[in-house]
Amino acid sequence: MTSIQRQFNHLFMFWKWKRRVDVCLYPGAGFYCRKISSTAVEPDVTEIHKSKLFLWFSHLPQEEKQFGGYFSPDTMHVDPLILERKPEEKAGLLISPLKIQASSSHSVTVEQLFEMNEDRREDRGLNVLLYGAVGTGKSTIVRKLVLDWCAGTTLTDFKLLIPFSCEDLGELTKVASLRDLVSRKYLHLKENPLLSGEGNQAKDVLFLFNGMEKMKLDFRIGSTELCSDPNEPLPAGAVVVNLLRKYLLPEASVLVTTRLSALDRIPPKYVSHYAQICGFNDPNRQRAYFTSRLLQQSGEIVPARDAQALVELLYLNLQRESQLAAACFLPSYCWLTCATLHFLHFTDATAPIRTLTGIYTSFLRLNFGGEVLGKATAASGSSQDLQSSLMLYVVRTVGKLAYEGVTYKRTSFSEEELEQWIGGKTKTDEELRQLAVFRTDVLDFFLAPCVESCKHLPTDLCEHDERRYVFAVPAMQEYLAALYVVLGENKSALEKLTKQVSVAIGQATEDVSAIVNIFSKFIPLRIFAVFNLLKLFPRLYDKISTRNKGNIARTMAAELFRKEDSYNEDVLDQVEQSLLGVHGPPSKQQSESQPFELYPIFMGGLLHYGNRVLLQQLGCSIQSATVAQITRALRKYLVREINKPQPPEELMDLLVLLYEFQNPRLTAEVLASIRSIRLHNIRMTSLKCFVLSSVLSCAPPSLQFNSLGPDSCIFLRDLLLDSKSCVRVLQLCDNPLLDSGACLLLEALPENQSLRHLSLMHTGLGDQGAIELGERLQQHSGLQELNVAYNNIGDNAALALVDVCREHPSIHTVHLYLNPLSDVGKQSLYVRGIPKSLNGSGRRVRVLAAVTEGSDLSEDWHPILSVIRENASSWDRDRVKQQLKVFLRDLEWGRQQQQSLWKKLHFRRVEKGIRHTLHMLEKDTAPPSA
Repeated sequence: MTSIQRQFNHLFMFWKWKRRVDVCLYPGAGFYCRKISSTAVEPDVTEIHKSKLFLWFSHLPQEEKQFGGYFSPDTMHVDPLILERKPEEKAGLLISPLKIQASSSHSVTVEQLFEMNEDRREDRGLNVLLYGAVGTGKSTIVRKLVLDWCAGTTLTDFKLLIPFSCEDLGELTKVASLRDLVSRKYLHLKENPLLSGEGNQAKDVLFLFNGMEKMKLDFRIGSTELCSDPNEPLPAGAVVVNLLRKYLLPEASVLVTTRLSALDRIPPKYVSHYAQICGFNDPNRQRAYFTSRLLQQSGEIVPARDAQALVELLYLNLQRESQLAAACFLPSYCWLTCATLHFLHFTDATAPIRTLTGIYTSFLRLNFGGEVLGKATAASGSSQDLQSSLMLYVVRTVGKLAYEGVTYKRTSFSEEELEQWIGGKTKTDEELRQLAVFRTDVLDFFLAPCVESCKHLPTDLCEHDERRYVFAVPAMQEYLAALYVVLGENKSALEKLTKQVSVAIGQATEDVSAIVNIFSKFIPLRIFAVFNLLKLFPRLYDKISTRNKGNIARTMAAELFRKEDSYNEDVLDQVEQSLLGVHGPPSKQQSESQPFELYPIFMGGLLHYGNRVLLQQLGCSIQSATVAQITRALRKYLVREINKPQPPEELMDLLVLLYEFQNPRLTAEVLASIRSIRLHNIRMTSLKCFVLSSVLSCAPPSLQFNSLGPDSCIFLRDLLLDSKSCVRVLQLCDNPLLDSGACLLLEALPENQSLRHLSLMHTGLGDQGAIELGERLQQHSGLQELNVAYNNIGDNAALALVDVCREHPSIHTVHLYLNPLSDVGKQSLYVRGIPKSLNGSGRRVRVLAAVTEGSDLSEDWHPILSVIRENASSWDRDRVKQQLKVFLRDLEWGRQQQQSLWKKLHFRRVEKGIRHTLHMLEKDTAPPSA
């Protein structure tokens, strides 16, 4: 517990001891109540106000809590550089983030701006305008200022500090007086004499209005009337204007924070001091921030010595005046750097799941959550106002620039290119206004002048020596490009036109259909054909949209397995090098062109539900249907690419993609096609081990395709006999165990009670092994599913095994297909699987032996064909084709016995699927999975 918290806890105990007691005399008779005080000492309203402010402003946003409580208000605060500006230079930015321009501006603190000087009088308070771009730390300064005032370490000349959020004030629709505005948020200040307006008591009051750009202040007399009464109801904007005019409580001081674009909303004559937040202008401030954050996280996970070495490497990179140092000029990017390093070096098995995509999404939510570009009139021409999401505007402008850069392998852009992609083709005054606000407040947050030497640029650019701009953090370009694609903003002109026409026709047909139904008896049939075509047009757009989702999945797979990037280091090492720098000679295998290997990984991470929730709060919606379409297509492309020989770096990147996606089903399906994971050239950090463990945990345990012989069953038997064994699923498919090996393995069944699913498919099991299995099953009560398909089990052994399973207390499914069973034997198995009687002791056991059950289609035809299709490429092709032909013969005979047209069509459908699989086998190609 901090000293400040202990101080307020003692204060609460003191109030509890000296509290006033309300006693009601004769409440039943309706007599009045009087107050009896246990002490003559009144509670100090100011101390109550400080305690409440301390509790409110100590609250951490969710983005800070995700790091396990390491980032807290107790962390040492590093003040950004604050320069006092003259009115004529108030809108100027620093020429270089790393060097202060020579001017009359000097560094100050917020407290110094309110000190007694020639500008301040006893009867008139000061108005201080504190401004800065996005990410410079305005909100952090406000929170630290309030907490320090509560602790009594700053602004001690003011007895009362009253903070307001201009976002809240801007949403108020009812008129209210100044005292009502204060009491609505701070009820304990309702009767405070400092706000009465009498005498000069208000000189001890400081009002703080945070985020003034979210209010429309109008200082014209004709628009905002003058008011000097704190009790007179006015619109919230009028109250703020009169406070700044010094017409309302002129003795009170006012601190306003705002962005650059809103500076001119307050006339200069109403501003006593301009102060600009300029971020961390030198590496020493940046190092102090990183030291305070990263060293506090050292402990059992990472020793303090290793954490100190991490800070030293980071500081060396900052001292080089690298691009990272220019980005960390903004404290927000210092937060992103700390969060990324925490992810890379402080991840352990006990920490909550965090992903790199989640860190970048949280970073944007922390800076742009709830931010809008003002109100724009609806396109329909109605008076309804629509809020324009600032983040969505970023995606459509900066995201488009990022996407073009990734497409053409470019990381730097000229001023003309920025004008082309960011400015675009504007038409209306509202679009021009939004563009101006965006350029002033937001553009510098994402793009910064390139500080790298000219040797990294193309020759033609060096000759012209024009200023180039790059993304502040290289990974941000790939993140925004991925977001641009996943949100569907990269649609072609045909797709955009198709969607607009589809929506218009869809709305029109709904209105027209009712009229057509009335006149249907008088309209020729040929006209109905036209309306039917109109109704089909939205379906056509759906098909085009689905195709676009497939293109997204194909792009992800293609970018992930680019041949020219095969010899680059894996993405996690690339991210670390971008933060800590490259030490030593560069790798000879390093590609000359910029690799964008995070781009497809971010695309996968953005489809995760948790990131979609955060993006929804930013006004960027990714529909679940879109995610499902991309996932289905992505699985196909990943499986196809992973079957090709891949370098270890590419396999590691695939594991990171699956980890970022956080989709266990997709992960299991992709890993099912991998025989081995070779990571011999990978520098395995604790994070990479965690990623590997997390991804592999999604796949079911399997020992198939390992050429295990009969002798290996001795070790498997000992494993199952271990008292600590908790093996629930044992898959030994496609291993030549034979009857001898199976019998050794089955010796463990009587004493093992953990096994639930046992698969001995394609293990060379014969009649003797099946009979031995049936005898052992009677002594094992926990097994639920048994797979002995594709073996050499005949009719008699199969019937005996099914009889045992029917009497077993828990087995519900037995796989027996692809065994040499006769037609009579398969029919007998079906009969044996049903209960003996409706009220007998027998149970229904699913016996998967064929796609037909007599003259009917088996209800289990689909799982049988699914297993065959998934494994046909590794099985004996001739035997599989022979079995498929038997299935076709059974289906043809069963279809001929049917009288129902619907059942015949169902038979045809199954036949078509089998013929397709058989055709692909005959072409010696692997059939697709079901």
